[in-house]
Amino acid sequence: MGPKGMDKMLISKDGDVTVTNDGATIVENMNVEHPIAKLLVELSKSQDNETGDGTTGVVVLAGALLEQAQKLLDKGLHPLQIIEGFDKGCEYAIKHLDSIQTEINLKENNYENLKKAAKTALCSKVVSKYQDKFAEIAVNAIMAVADQARKDVNFDMIKVEGKVGGNLEETQLIEGIVLDKEMSHPQMQKKVSDASICILNIPFEPPKPKSKYNIDIKSAEEYQKLYETEQNYFKNMIKSVKDSGANFVICQWGFDDEANHLLMHNNLPAVRWVGGAEIEQIALATGGRIITNFNDIKKEKLGRAREVKEINIGTNNQKMIVIEDCPTKKAVTILVRGGSSMIVEEAKRCLHDALCVVRNMIKEPKIVYGGGATEISCSLHVAEKADNTPTIDQYAIRAFAEALDVIPIALAENSGYNGIEYLANLKAKQIKENNPCLGVDCSKNGTFNMLSQGVYEGYNSKKQQFQLATQVCKMILKIDDVIKPHDLDEPAF
Repeated sequence: MGPKGMDKMLISKDGDVTVTNDGATIVENMNVEHPIAKLLVELSKSQDNETGDGTTGVVVLAGALLEQAQKLLDKGLHPLQIIEGFDKGCEYAIKHLDSIQTEINLKENNYENLKKAAKTALCSKVVSKYQDKFAEIAVNAIMAVADQARKDVNFDMIKVEGKVGGNLEETQLIEGIVLDKEMSHPQMQKKVSDASICILNIPFEPPKPKSKYNIDIKSAEEYQKLYETEQNYFKNMIKSVKDSGANFVICQWGFDDEANHLLMHNNLPAVRWVGGAEIEQIALATGGRIITNFNDIKKEKLGRAREVKEINIGTNNQKMIVIEDCPTKKAVTILVRGGSSMIVEEAKRCLHDALCVVRNMIKEPKIVYGGGATEISCSLHVAEKADNTPTIDQYAIRAFAEALDVIPIALAENSGYNGIEYLANLKAKQIKENNPCLGVDCSKNGTFNMLSQGVYEGYNSKKQQFQLATQVCKMILKIDDVIKPHDLDEPAF
């Protein structure tokens, strides 16, 4: 946790190595067998699916709640009493969260707060040295595809493509779609302006019967006749494409070598073996239709783009296809560079978190303060509520407040401080100054104020952490027995 948190190296059964500090990736790749631990893995996935960030925090908080619950069980409290207290504690924390959140204004194209939130998500990652650049890329990518009127972001229009070679600083945002492909024939033109794109889901091959068949060729004339028949098939296919006005072809399947040769001679640049997801994205971005029959190729079904070109990446001249300035919908691609495949993959995971943070703030433009400041403020408020609760619920409510303290303690310890002592000082400062912005100075900037440091977190992500961690803890506490399939050698009861 935090900018000083360490990474984990995960080695699969096949020997594949992953280096990451992303909570969801770590728990997903662990070989977890304990049934309760599996619930925590599912918890991390839920947080990742819902908000995309805060996966480490939600698991740490859930673990802290379970630890507090064990202490209360040892004292003799009934699990249902603990559940009721945790429910109230979570309710108090979220109400306090509402009171300390800050709304941000996006109408005046002021994206500075979005960049600060993205930087907070990136500061603990492998790309932290370039967090300013990556934060700006994440914000620009989201704003390019966002519908601010509906407060909606179509993630399908953002593609993250990785290419080994170069360094992280060379990562760039391209307004358009990038395919890790090259032209199907080396002599095809490398650049097409005002492209009319024919998007095909059928191969450039003659039709084949469904049953097994054999053709016996006994003379050169028979072979020549078969060759001419095949040529006519290809010529008719290419004529269908040309007659529609298309000047570029993208195909999900392959081309026969003869068809590829004819495409080149007819000045029809083409790309083959494009994946299904990419084909759909290209169709959405260019406004084209995916065509499944050559007889259905019509001008109105073609996609449009200002330019399609083949570019070279790096010193090894690795080729990629770029489709730029699609008219109907905005589509962007983030091209990630890195010195090894592990760095590229981790950088893509980092960008995913940053993109999710910005996306969440478009949906709900509210922020809270990071560095554990929010957890400390909520902990103080929940503890105060516990002191004013006359029933036995006060023990579980107070335990919820203590569980919230685990996150700032972890941040402080990872930054080289004495966790308990640091937390006590921060709590005293927050009470004295009545300032919920005071948190752990992980970067050692000399100030505890997260507002002045620009350490922001999405309100929605924090709220989701509190709710999901409480829900999974309640589920576990309600379990009073474990029933497993019995061994064949033993009786069932």
